[in-house]
Amino acid sequence: MKRLPLVPLLALATLALDQLTKWLIASSLEIGQSIAPIPALSNLFAITHVTNSGVAFGLFKEAGTFFIFVAVVVITVIVSYLRKLPNDQRLVRLALGMQLGGAFGNLVDRLRLGYVVDFIDFKFWPVFNVADSAIVIGVALLAIAMWREGRSAPPSQEPQTSGSERISG
Repeated sequence: MKRLPLVPLLALATLALDQLTKWLIASSLEIGQSIAPIPALSNLFAITHVTNSGVAFGLFKEAGTFFIFVAVVVITVIVSYLRKLPNDQRLVRLALGMQLGGAFGNLVDRLRLGYVVDFIDFKFWPVFNVADSAIVIGVALLAIAMWREGRSAPPSQEPQTSGSERISG
């Protein structure tokens, strides 16, 4: 049986989950409306329907068109890099698949609505969505993959010196 490609499936699953959750929020809550799915944690966590025309933390709200361009560039770079990435780099592929799905999720919102729908509201952090989560988790996995690769790299091939060639001080 032929194995299905990990990255496209993960990117599509991320995109689908992101768009489904945003649709559920937008069709169930008015902008600014909030619900506490776990009443005992209402001071820490809620589902709050907000819109964001900027980027992380609501910065650069007037630069929506620029962020469409940035998303297209990021998606192009990820796809180009994936084409050259060896198949055995599974953690990197997993990370890039999540980032790709997240980038597409927020791009779809920007193109369709002119803003991104956010709803995951930890009261001590700016409101975010599934796409944002996938991007952040993907970046963390990529950092772990790079750290692991650095730890497993062979030591540098420096010429060995004999004891008599060493300079003592």
